[in-house]
Amino acid sequence: MKALCLLCLLCGLKPTATALDREAFTFTRYDLDVRVEPEQQRLGVRGKISLRNGSDSAQKSLVLQISSTLSWRSIQIEGKPAEFISQTYASDIDHTGALTEAIVNLPHPVAPKQTIALEIGYEGIIPQDTTRLTRIGVPADVAKHSDWDQISRSFTGVRGIGYVTWYPIATEAVSLSERNSVVEAAGRWKHRETQSEMKVKFSHSGEAPADLPSLYCNGEGQPVGYEQMSRAYEGQSECKFRNLSSHVPLFVIGNYHAVDHPQVNVSYLLDHKSHAEDYALATEETAPFVNKWFGDHRERPDLKAEALELPDSVAAPFESGNILLMPLDGNDTTSLLSAVQQLTHIAFPSPRAWIHDGLARYAQVNFLQEKEGRDAAIEYLRNHRQSLIESEKLAAAETDQAARSLINADDEFYIQSKAMNVWWMLRDTVGDTALSAALHNYKSEDDKAPAYIQKLIEAQAHRDLEWFFDDWVYRDRGLPEFHVVSVYPRELLNGGYMVTVTVENSGQAGAEVPVTLKMANGERSERMLVPAKSSASVRIACPSFPQQAVVNDGSVPESDVSNNVYKIESSAH
Repeated sequence: MKALCLLCLLCGLKPTATALDREAFTFTRYDLDVRVEPEQQRLGVRGKISLRNGSDSAQKSLVLQISSTLSWRSIQIEGKPAEFISQTYASDIDHTGALTEAIVNLPHPVAPKQTIALEIGYEGIIPQDTTRLTRIGVPADVAKHSDWDQISRSFTGVRGIGYVTWYPIATEAVSLSERNSVVEAAGRWKHRETQSEMKVKFSHSGEAPADLPSLYCNGEGQPVGYEQMSRAYEGQSECKFRNLSSHVPLFVIGNYHAVDHPQVNVSYLLDHKSHAEDYALATEETAPFVNKWFGDHRERPDLKAEALELPDSVAAPFESGNILLMPLDGNDTTSLLSAVQQLTHIAFPSPRAWIHDGLARYAQVNFLQEKEGRDAAIEYLRNHRQSLIESEKLAAAETDQAARSLINADDEFYIQSKAMNVWWMLRDTVGDTALSAALHNYKSEDDKAPAYIQKLIEAQAHRDLEWFFDDWVYRDRGLPEFHVVSVYPRELLNGGYMVTVTVENSGQAGAEVPVTLKMANGERSERMLVPAKSSASVRIACPSFPQQAVVNDGSVPESDVSNNVYKIESSAH
C-alpha cells in the first residue's frame, strides 16, 4: 500500500515537475532555528519560511533546495504535512556539486504576487567537499583552499549561496564548466532577495574545551548565552539579516581570541596574536585615507569591521557584510590592501554592486598610488586585468549590451574587475577633488536611478559625462583598442617642436587616454578623448625631437596593447 501511495504521488507531481519554474518564487522571510554540532559535523534546522510568487502565472508547485549532504525531514503548509518528493539535483551552486531538492505540491495554486508560508525541517552533515572543483580538473590540494567550508570539531565556517546551501533556496542548475553560470545564478538570486529578511537562532554544542568556542555571523547578531554541564557546553546566538542582496549569510565557530581596536575587532586562532595586531594597525593606518576619499556613510554608527582568521594559511579570503574571513600571515601589503577594501565596504554602502564593490577595489589601487606612486598603481591594474579582457572577448558576440552592463550584470567578479577600472578612469577624467566631493555627497537612500551617481560627479566636475557612462556603465560596449596612426613633428622658430599625434580607436567604447612623447632626455604627455570607432588628434610641445609616441600608459583597459607604441623615424625631422 505504501508503494502504491508513493507511485500515485510521483505520478501526480510528474506533470508539475516537467514544467517546473524553479525561480518563480522569492524567499521573502526566513525564521530558522539552527542547531550545530561541530564534533558530529551535523546541522539541524527547523523553522518557517515565506515565499512570494514573482512570476506572471499561478504556480501549482514550488522548489526548496538544500545541500546534497542534508535531507528533508518535514515540510508543512497551514499546519498540515505537504506532499513533496525529494531528489538529488546536480548543481554547482553548492560545494558538493549537487542539491537535495524538494518539489512541493501546493494545496492550491499561488497567484502572482501572492505569498505562502511553510514550516520546514532538515538535517545532515556539512563536511569539507571540493567535488565541484575537482571534477572540472582543479587539483585537490588547490581546491581545498577555495571550498574550505565545513562543520568540524576544530573549525566551523559555512558560507551561504554559491558555497554551501545551508538555508533553503531555489535556482536552476548551474555548472562551473559553463563559463560564469554559478556566479551569475548567485547574482540573480541576490537580486531577487533584495527586500528579503532572515532571522536565525543558532545553538551549538559539544564537549567543552579549555576555552569555549564563539559563534560569529555577518548580520546583526548577539550572543544569547552559554550553559556548561560537566564536560559539555551549549551556546546560543541570534543573527538578523535585513537585506540578502548585499550579504551572503555565513556563520563561524571557533576557539578565537580577540584583539579589539577602534576600527576593527580581529579574532585569531592559536598563537597568531602578533599577526592580528598587524591587521588592526593596518586598519588604523588606512582609516584616514578611506574617510578622506569616501566620508562615513555607515548604515549604523556602531557598525565595526570584524576580521576572523581562517586556519588554512593559504585559504581564499571571503568578505560579506562587515566580516572578513582570511588567513593572518603578517604580510604588510596584503594587510593594508585588505583593510582598505574592508573599511571602504563598511563606510560606503550602496544598493548598486558596481558602486559598492567597485569602489572598494578602486580604493586599493588609489591607496597604492598614494603610498608607492602611480607606476605601482598602474602595475596593479595590469596584473588584475586579464580576466576582464577575456570576459569582454567572450561577450563580444552578445547583442544585448544593456543586459550585461555594470548596472545589470549578475557576475560579481566581472562587476568588481570592470568597476575598479571604471572608477580609476573617472578619477583620471574628472580629477581627485571633483570625484571625492561627489562621493562625499552620495546618499545610498537617494540612489533610486542609475544616473544618480553620474549627476553627482557631473555637478562637481562641471562637464558632461553621458558619453562615458553610456559606454562603460549603462551598456557593455566592450573595450577600446588604441593605436597611433601618425605623428607629425613641426620645428618651432624659438626652438623645440610642436608634435601632432593622431590616435585611432577601433574598439566599441570611447575613453580619455594619455598620449606620451618620449625623447632622449625626458617625456611629455597630454590626455585626449578618442570616441569609439573614431580617431582624434592632440598637439604636444616638446623641447627636443621625440623618438616614440605611446598611447595609453595602462590606465585604460583595452583589448590589445601590442600596437600602442609608434617609433618616430628620424627622417621625419
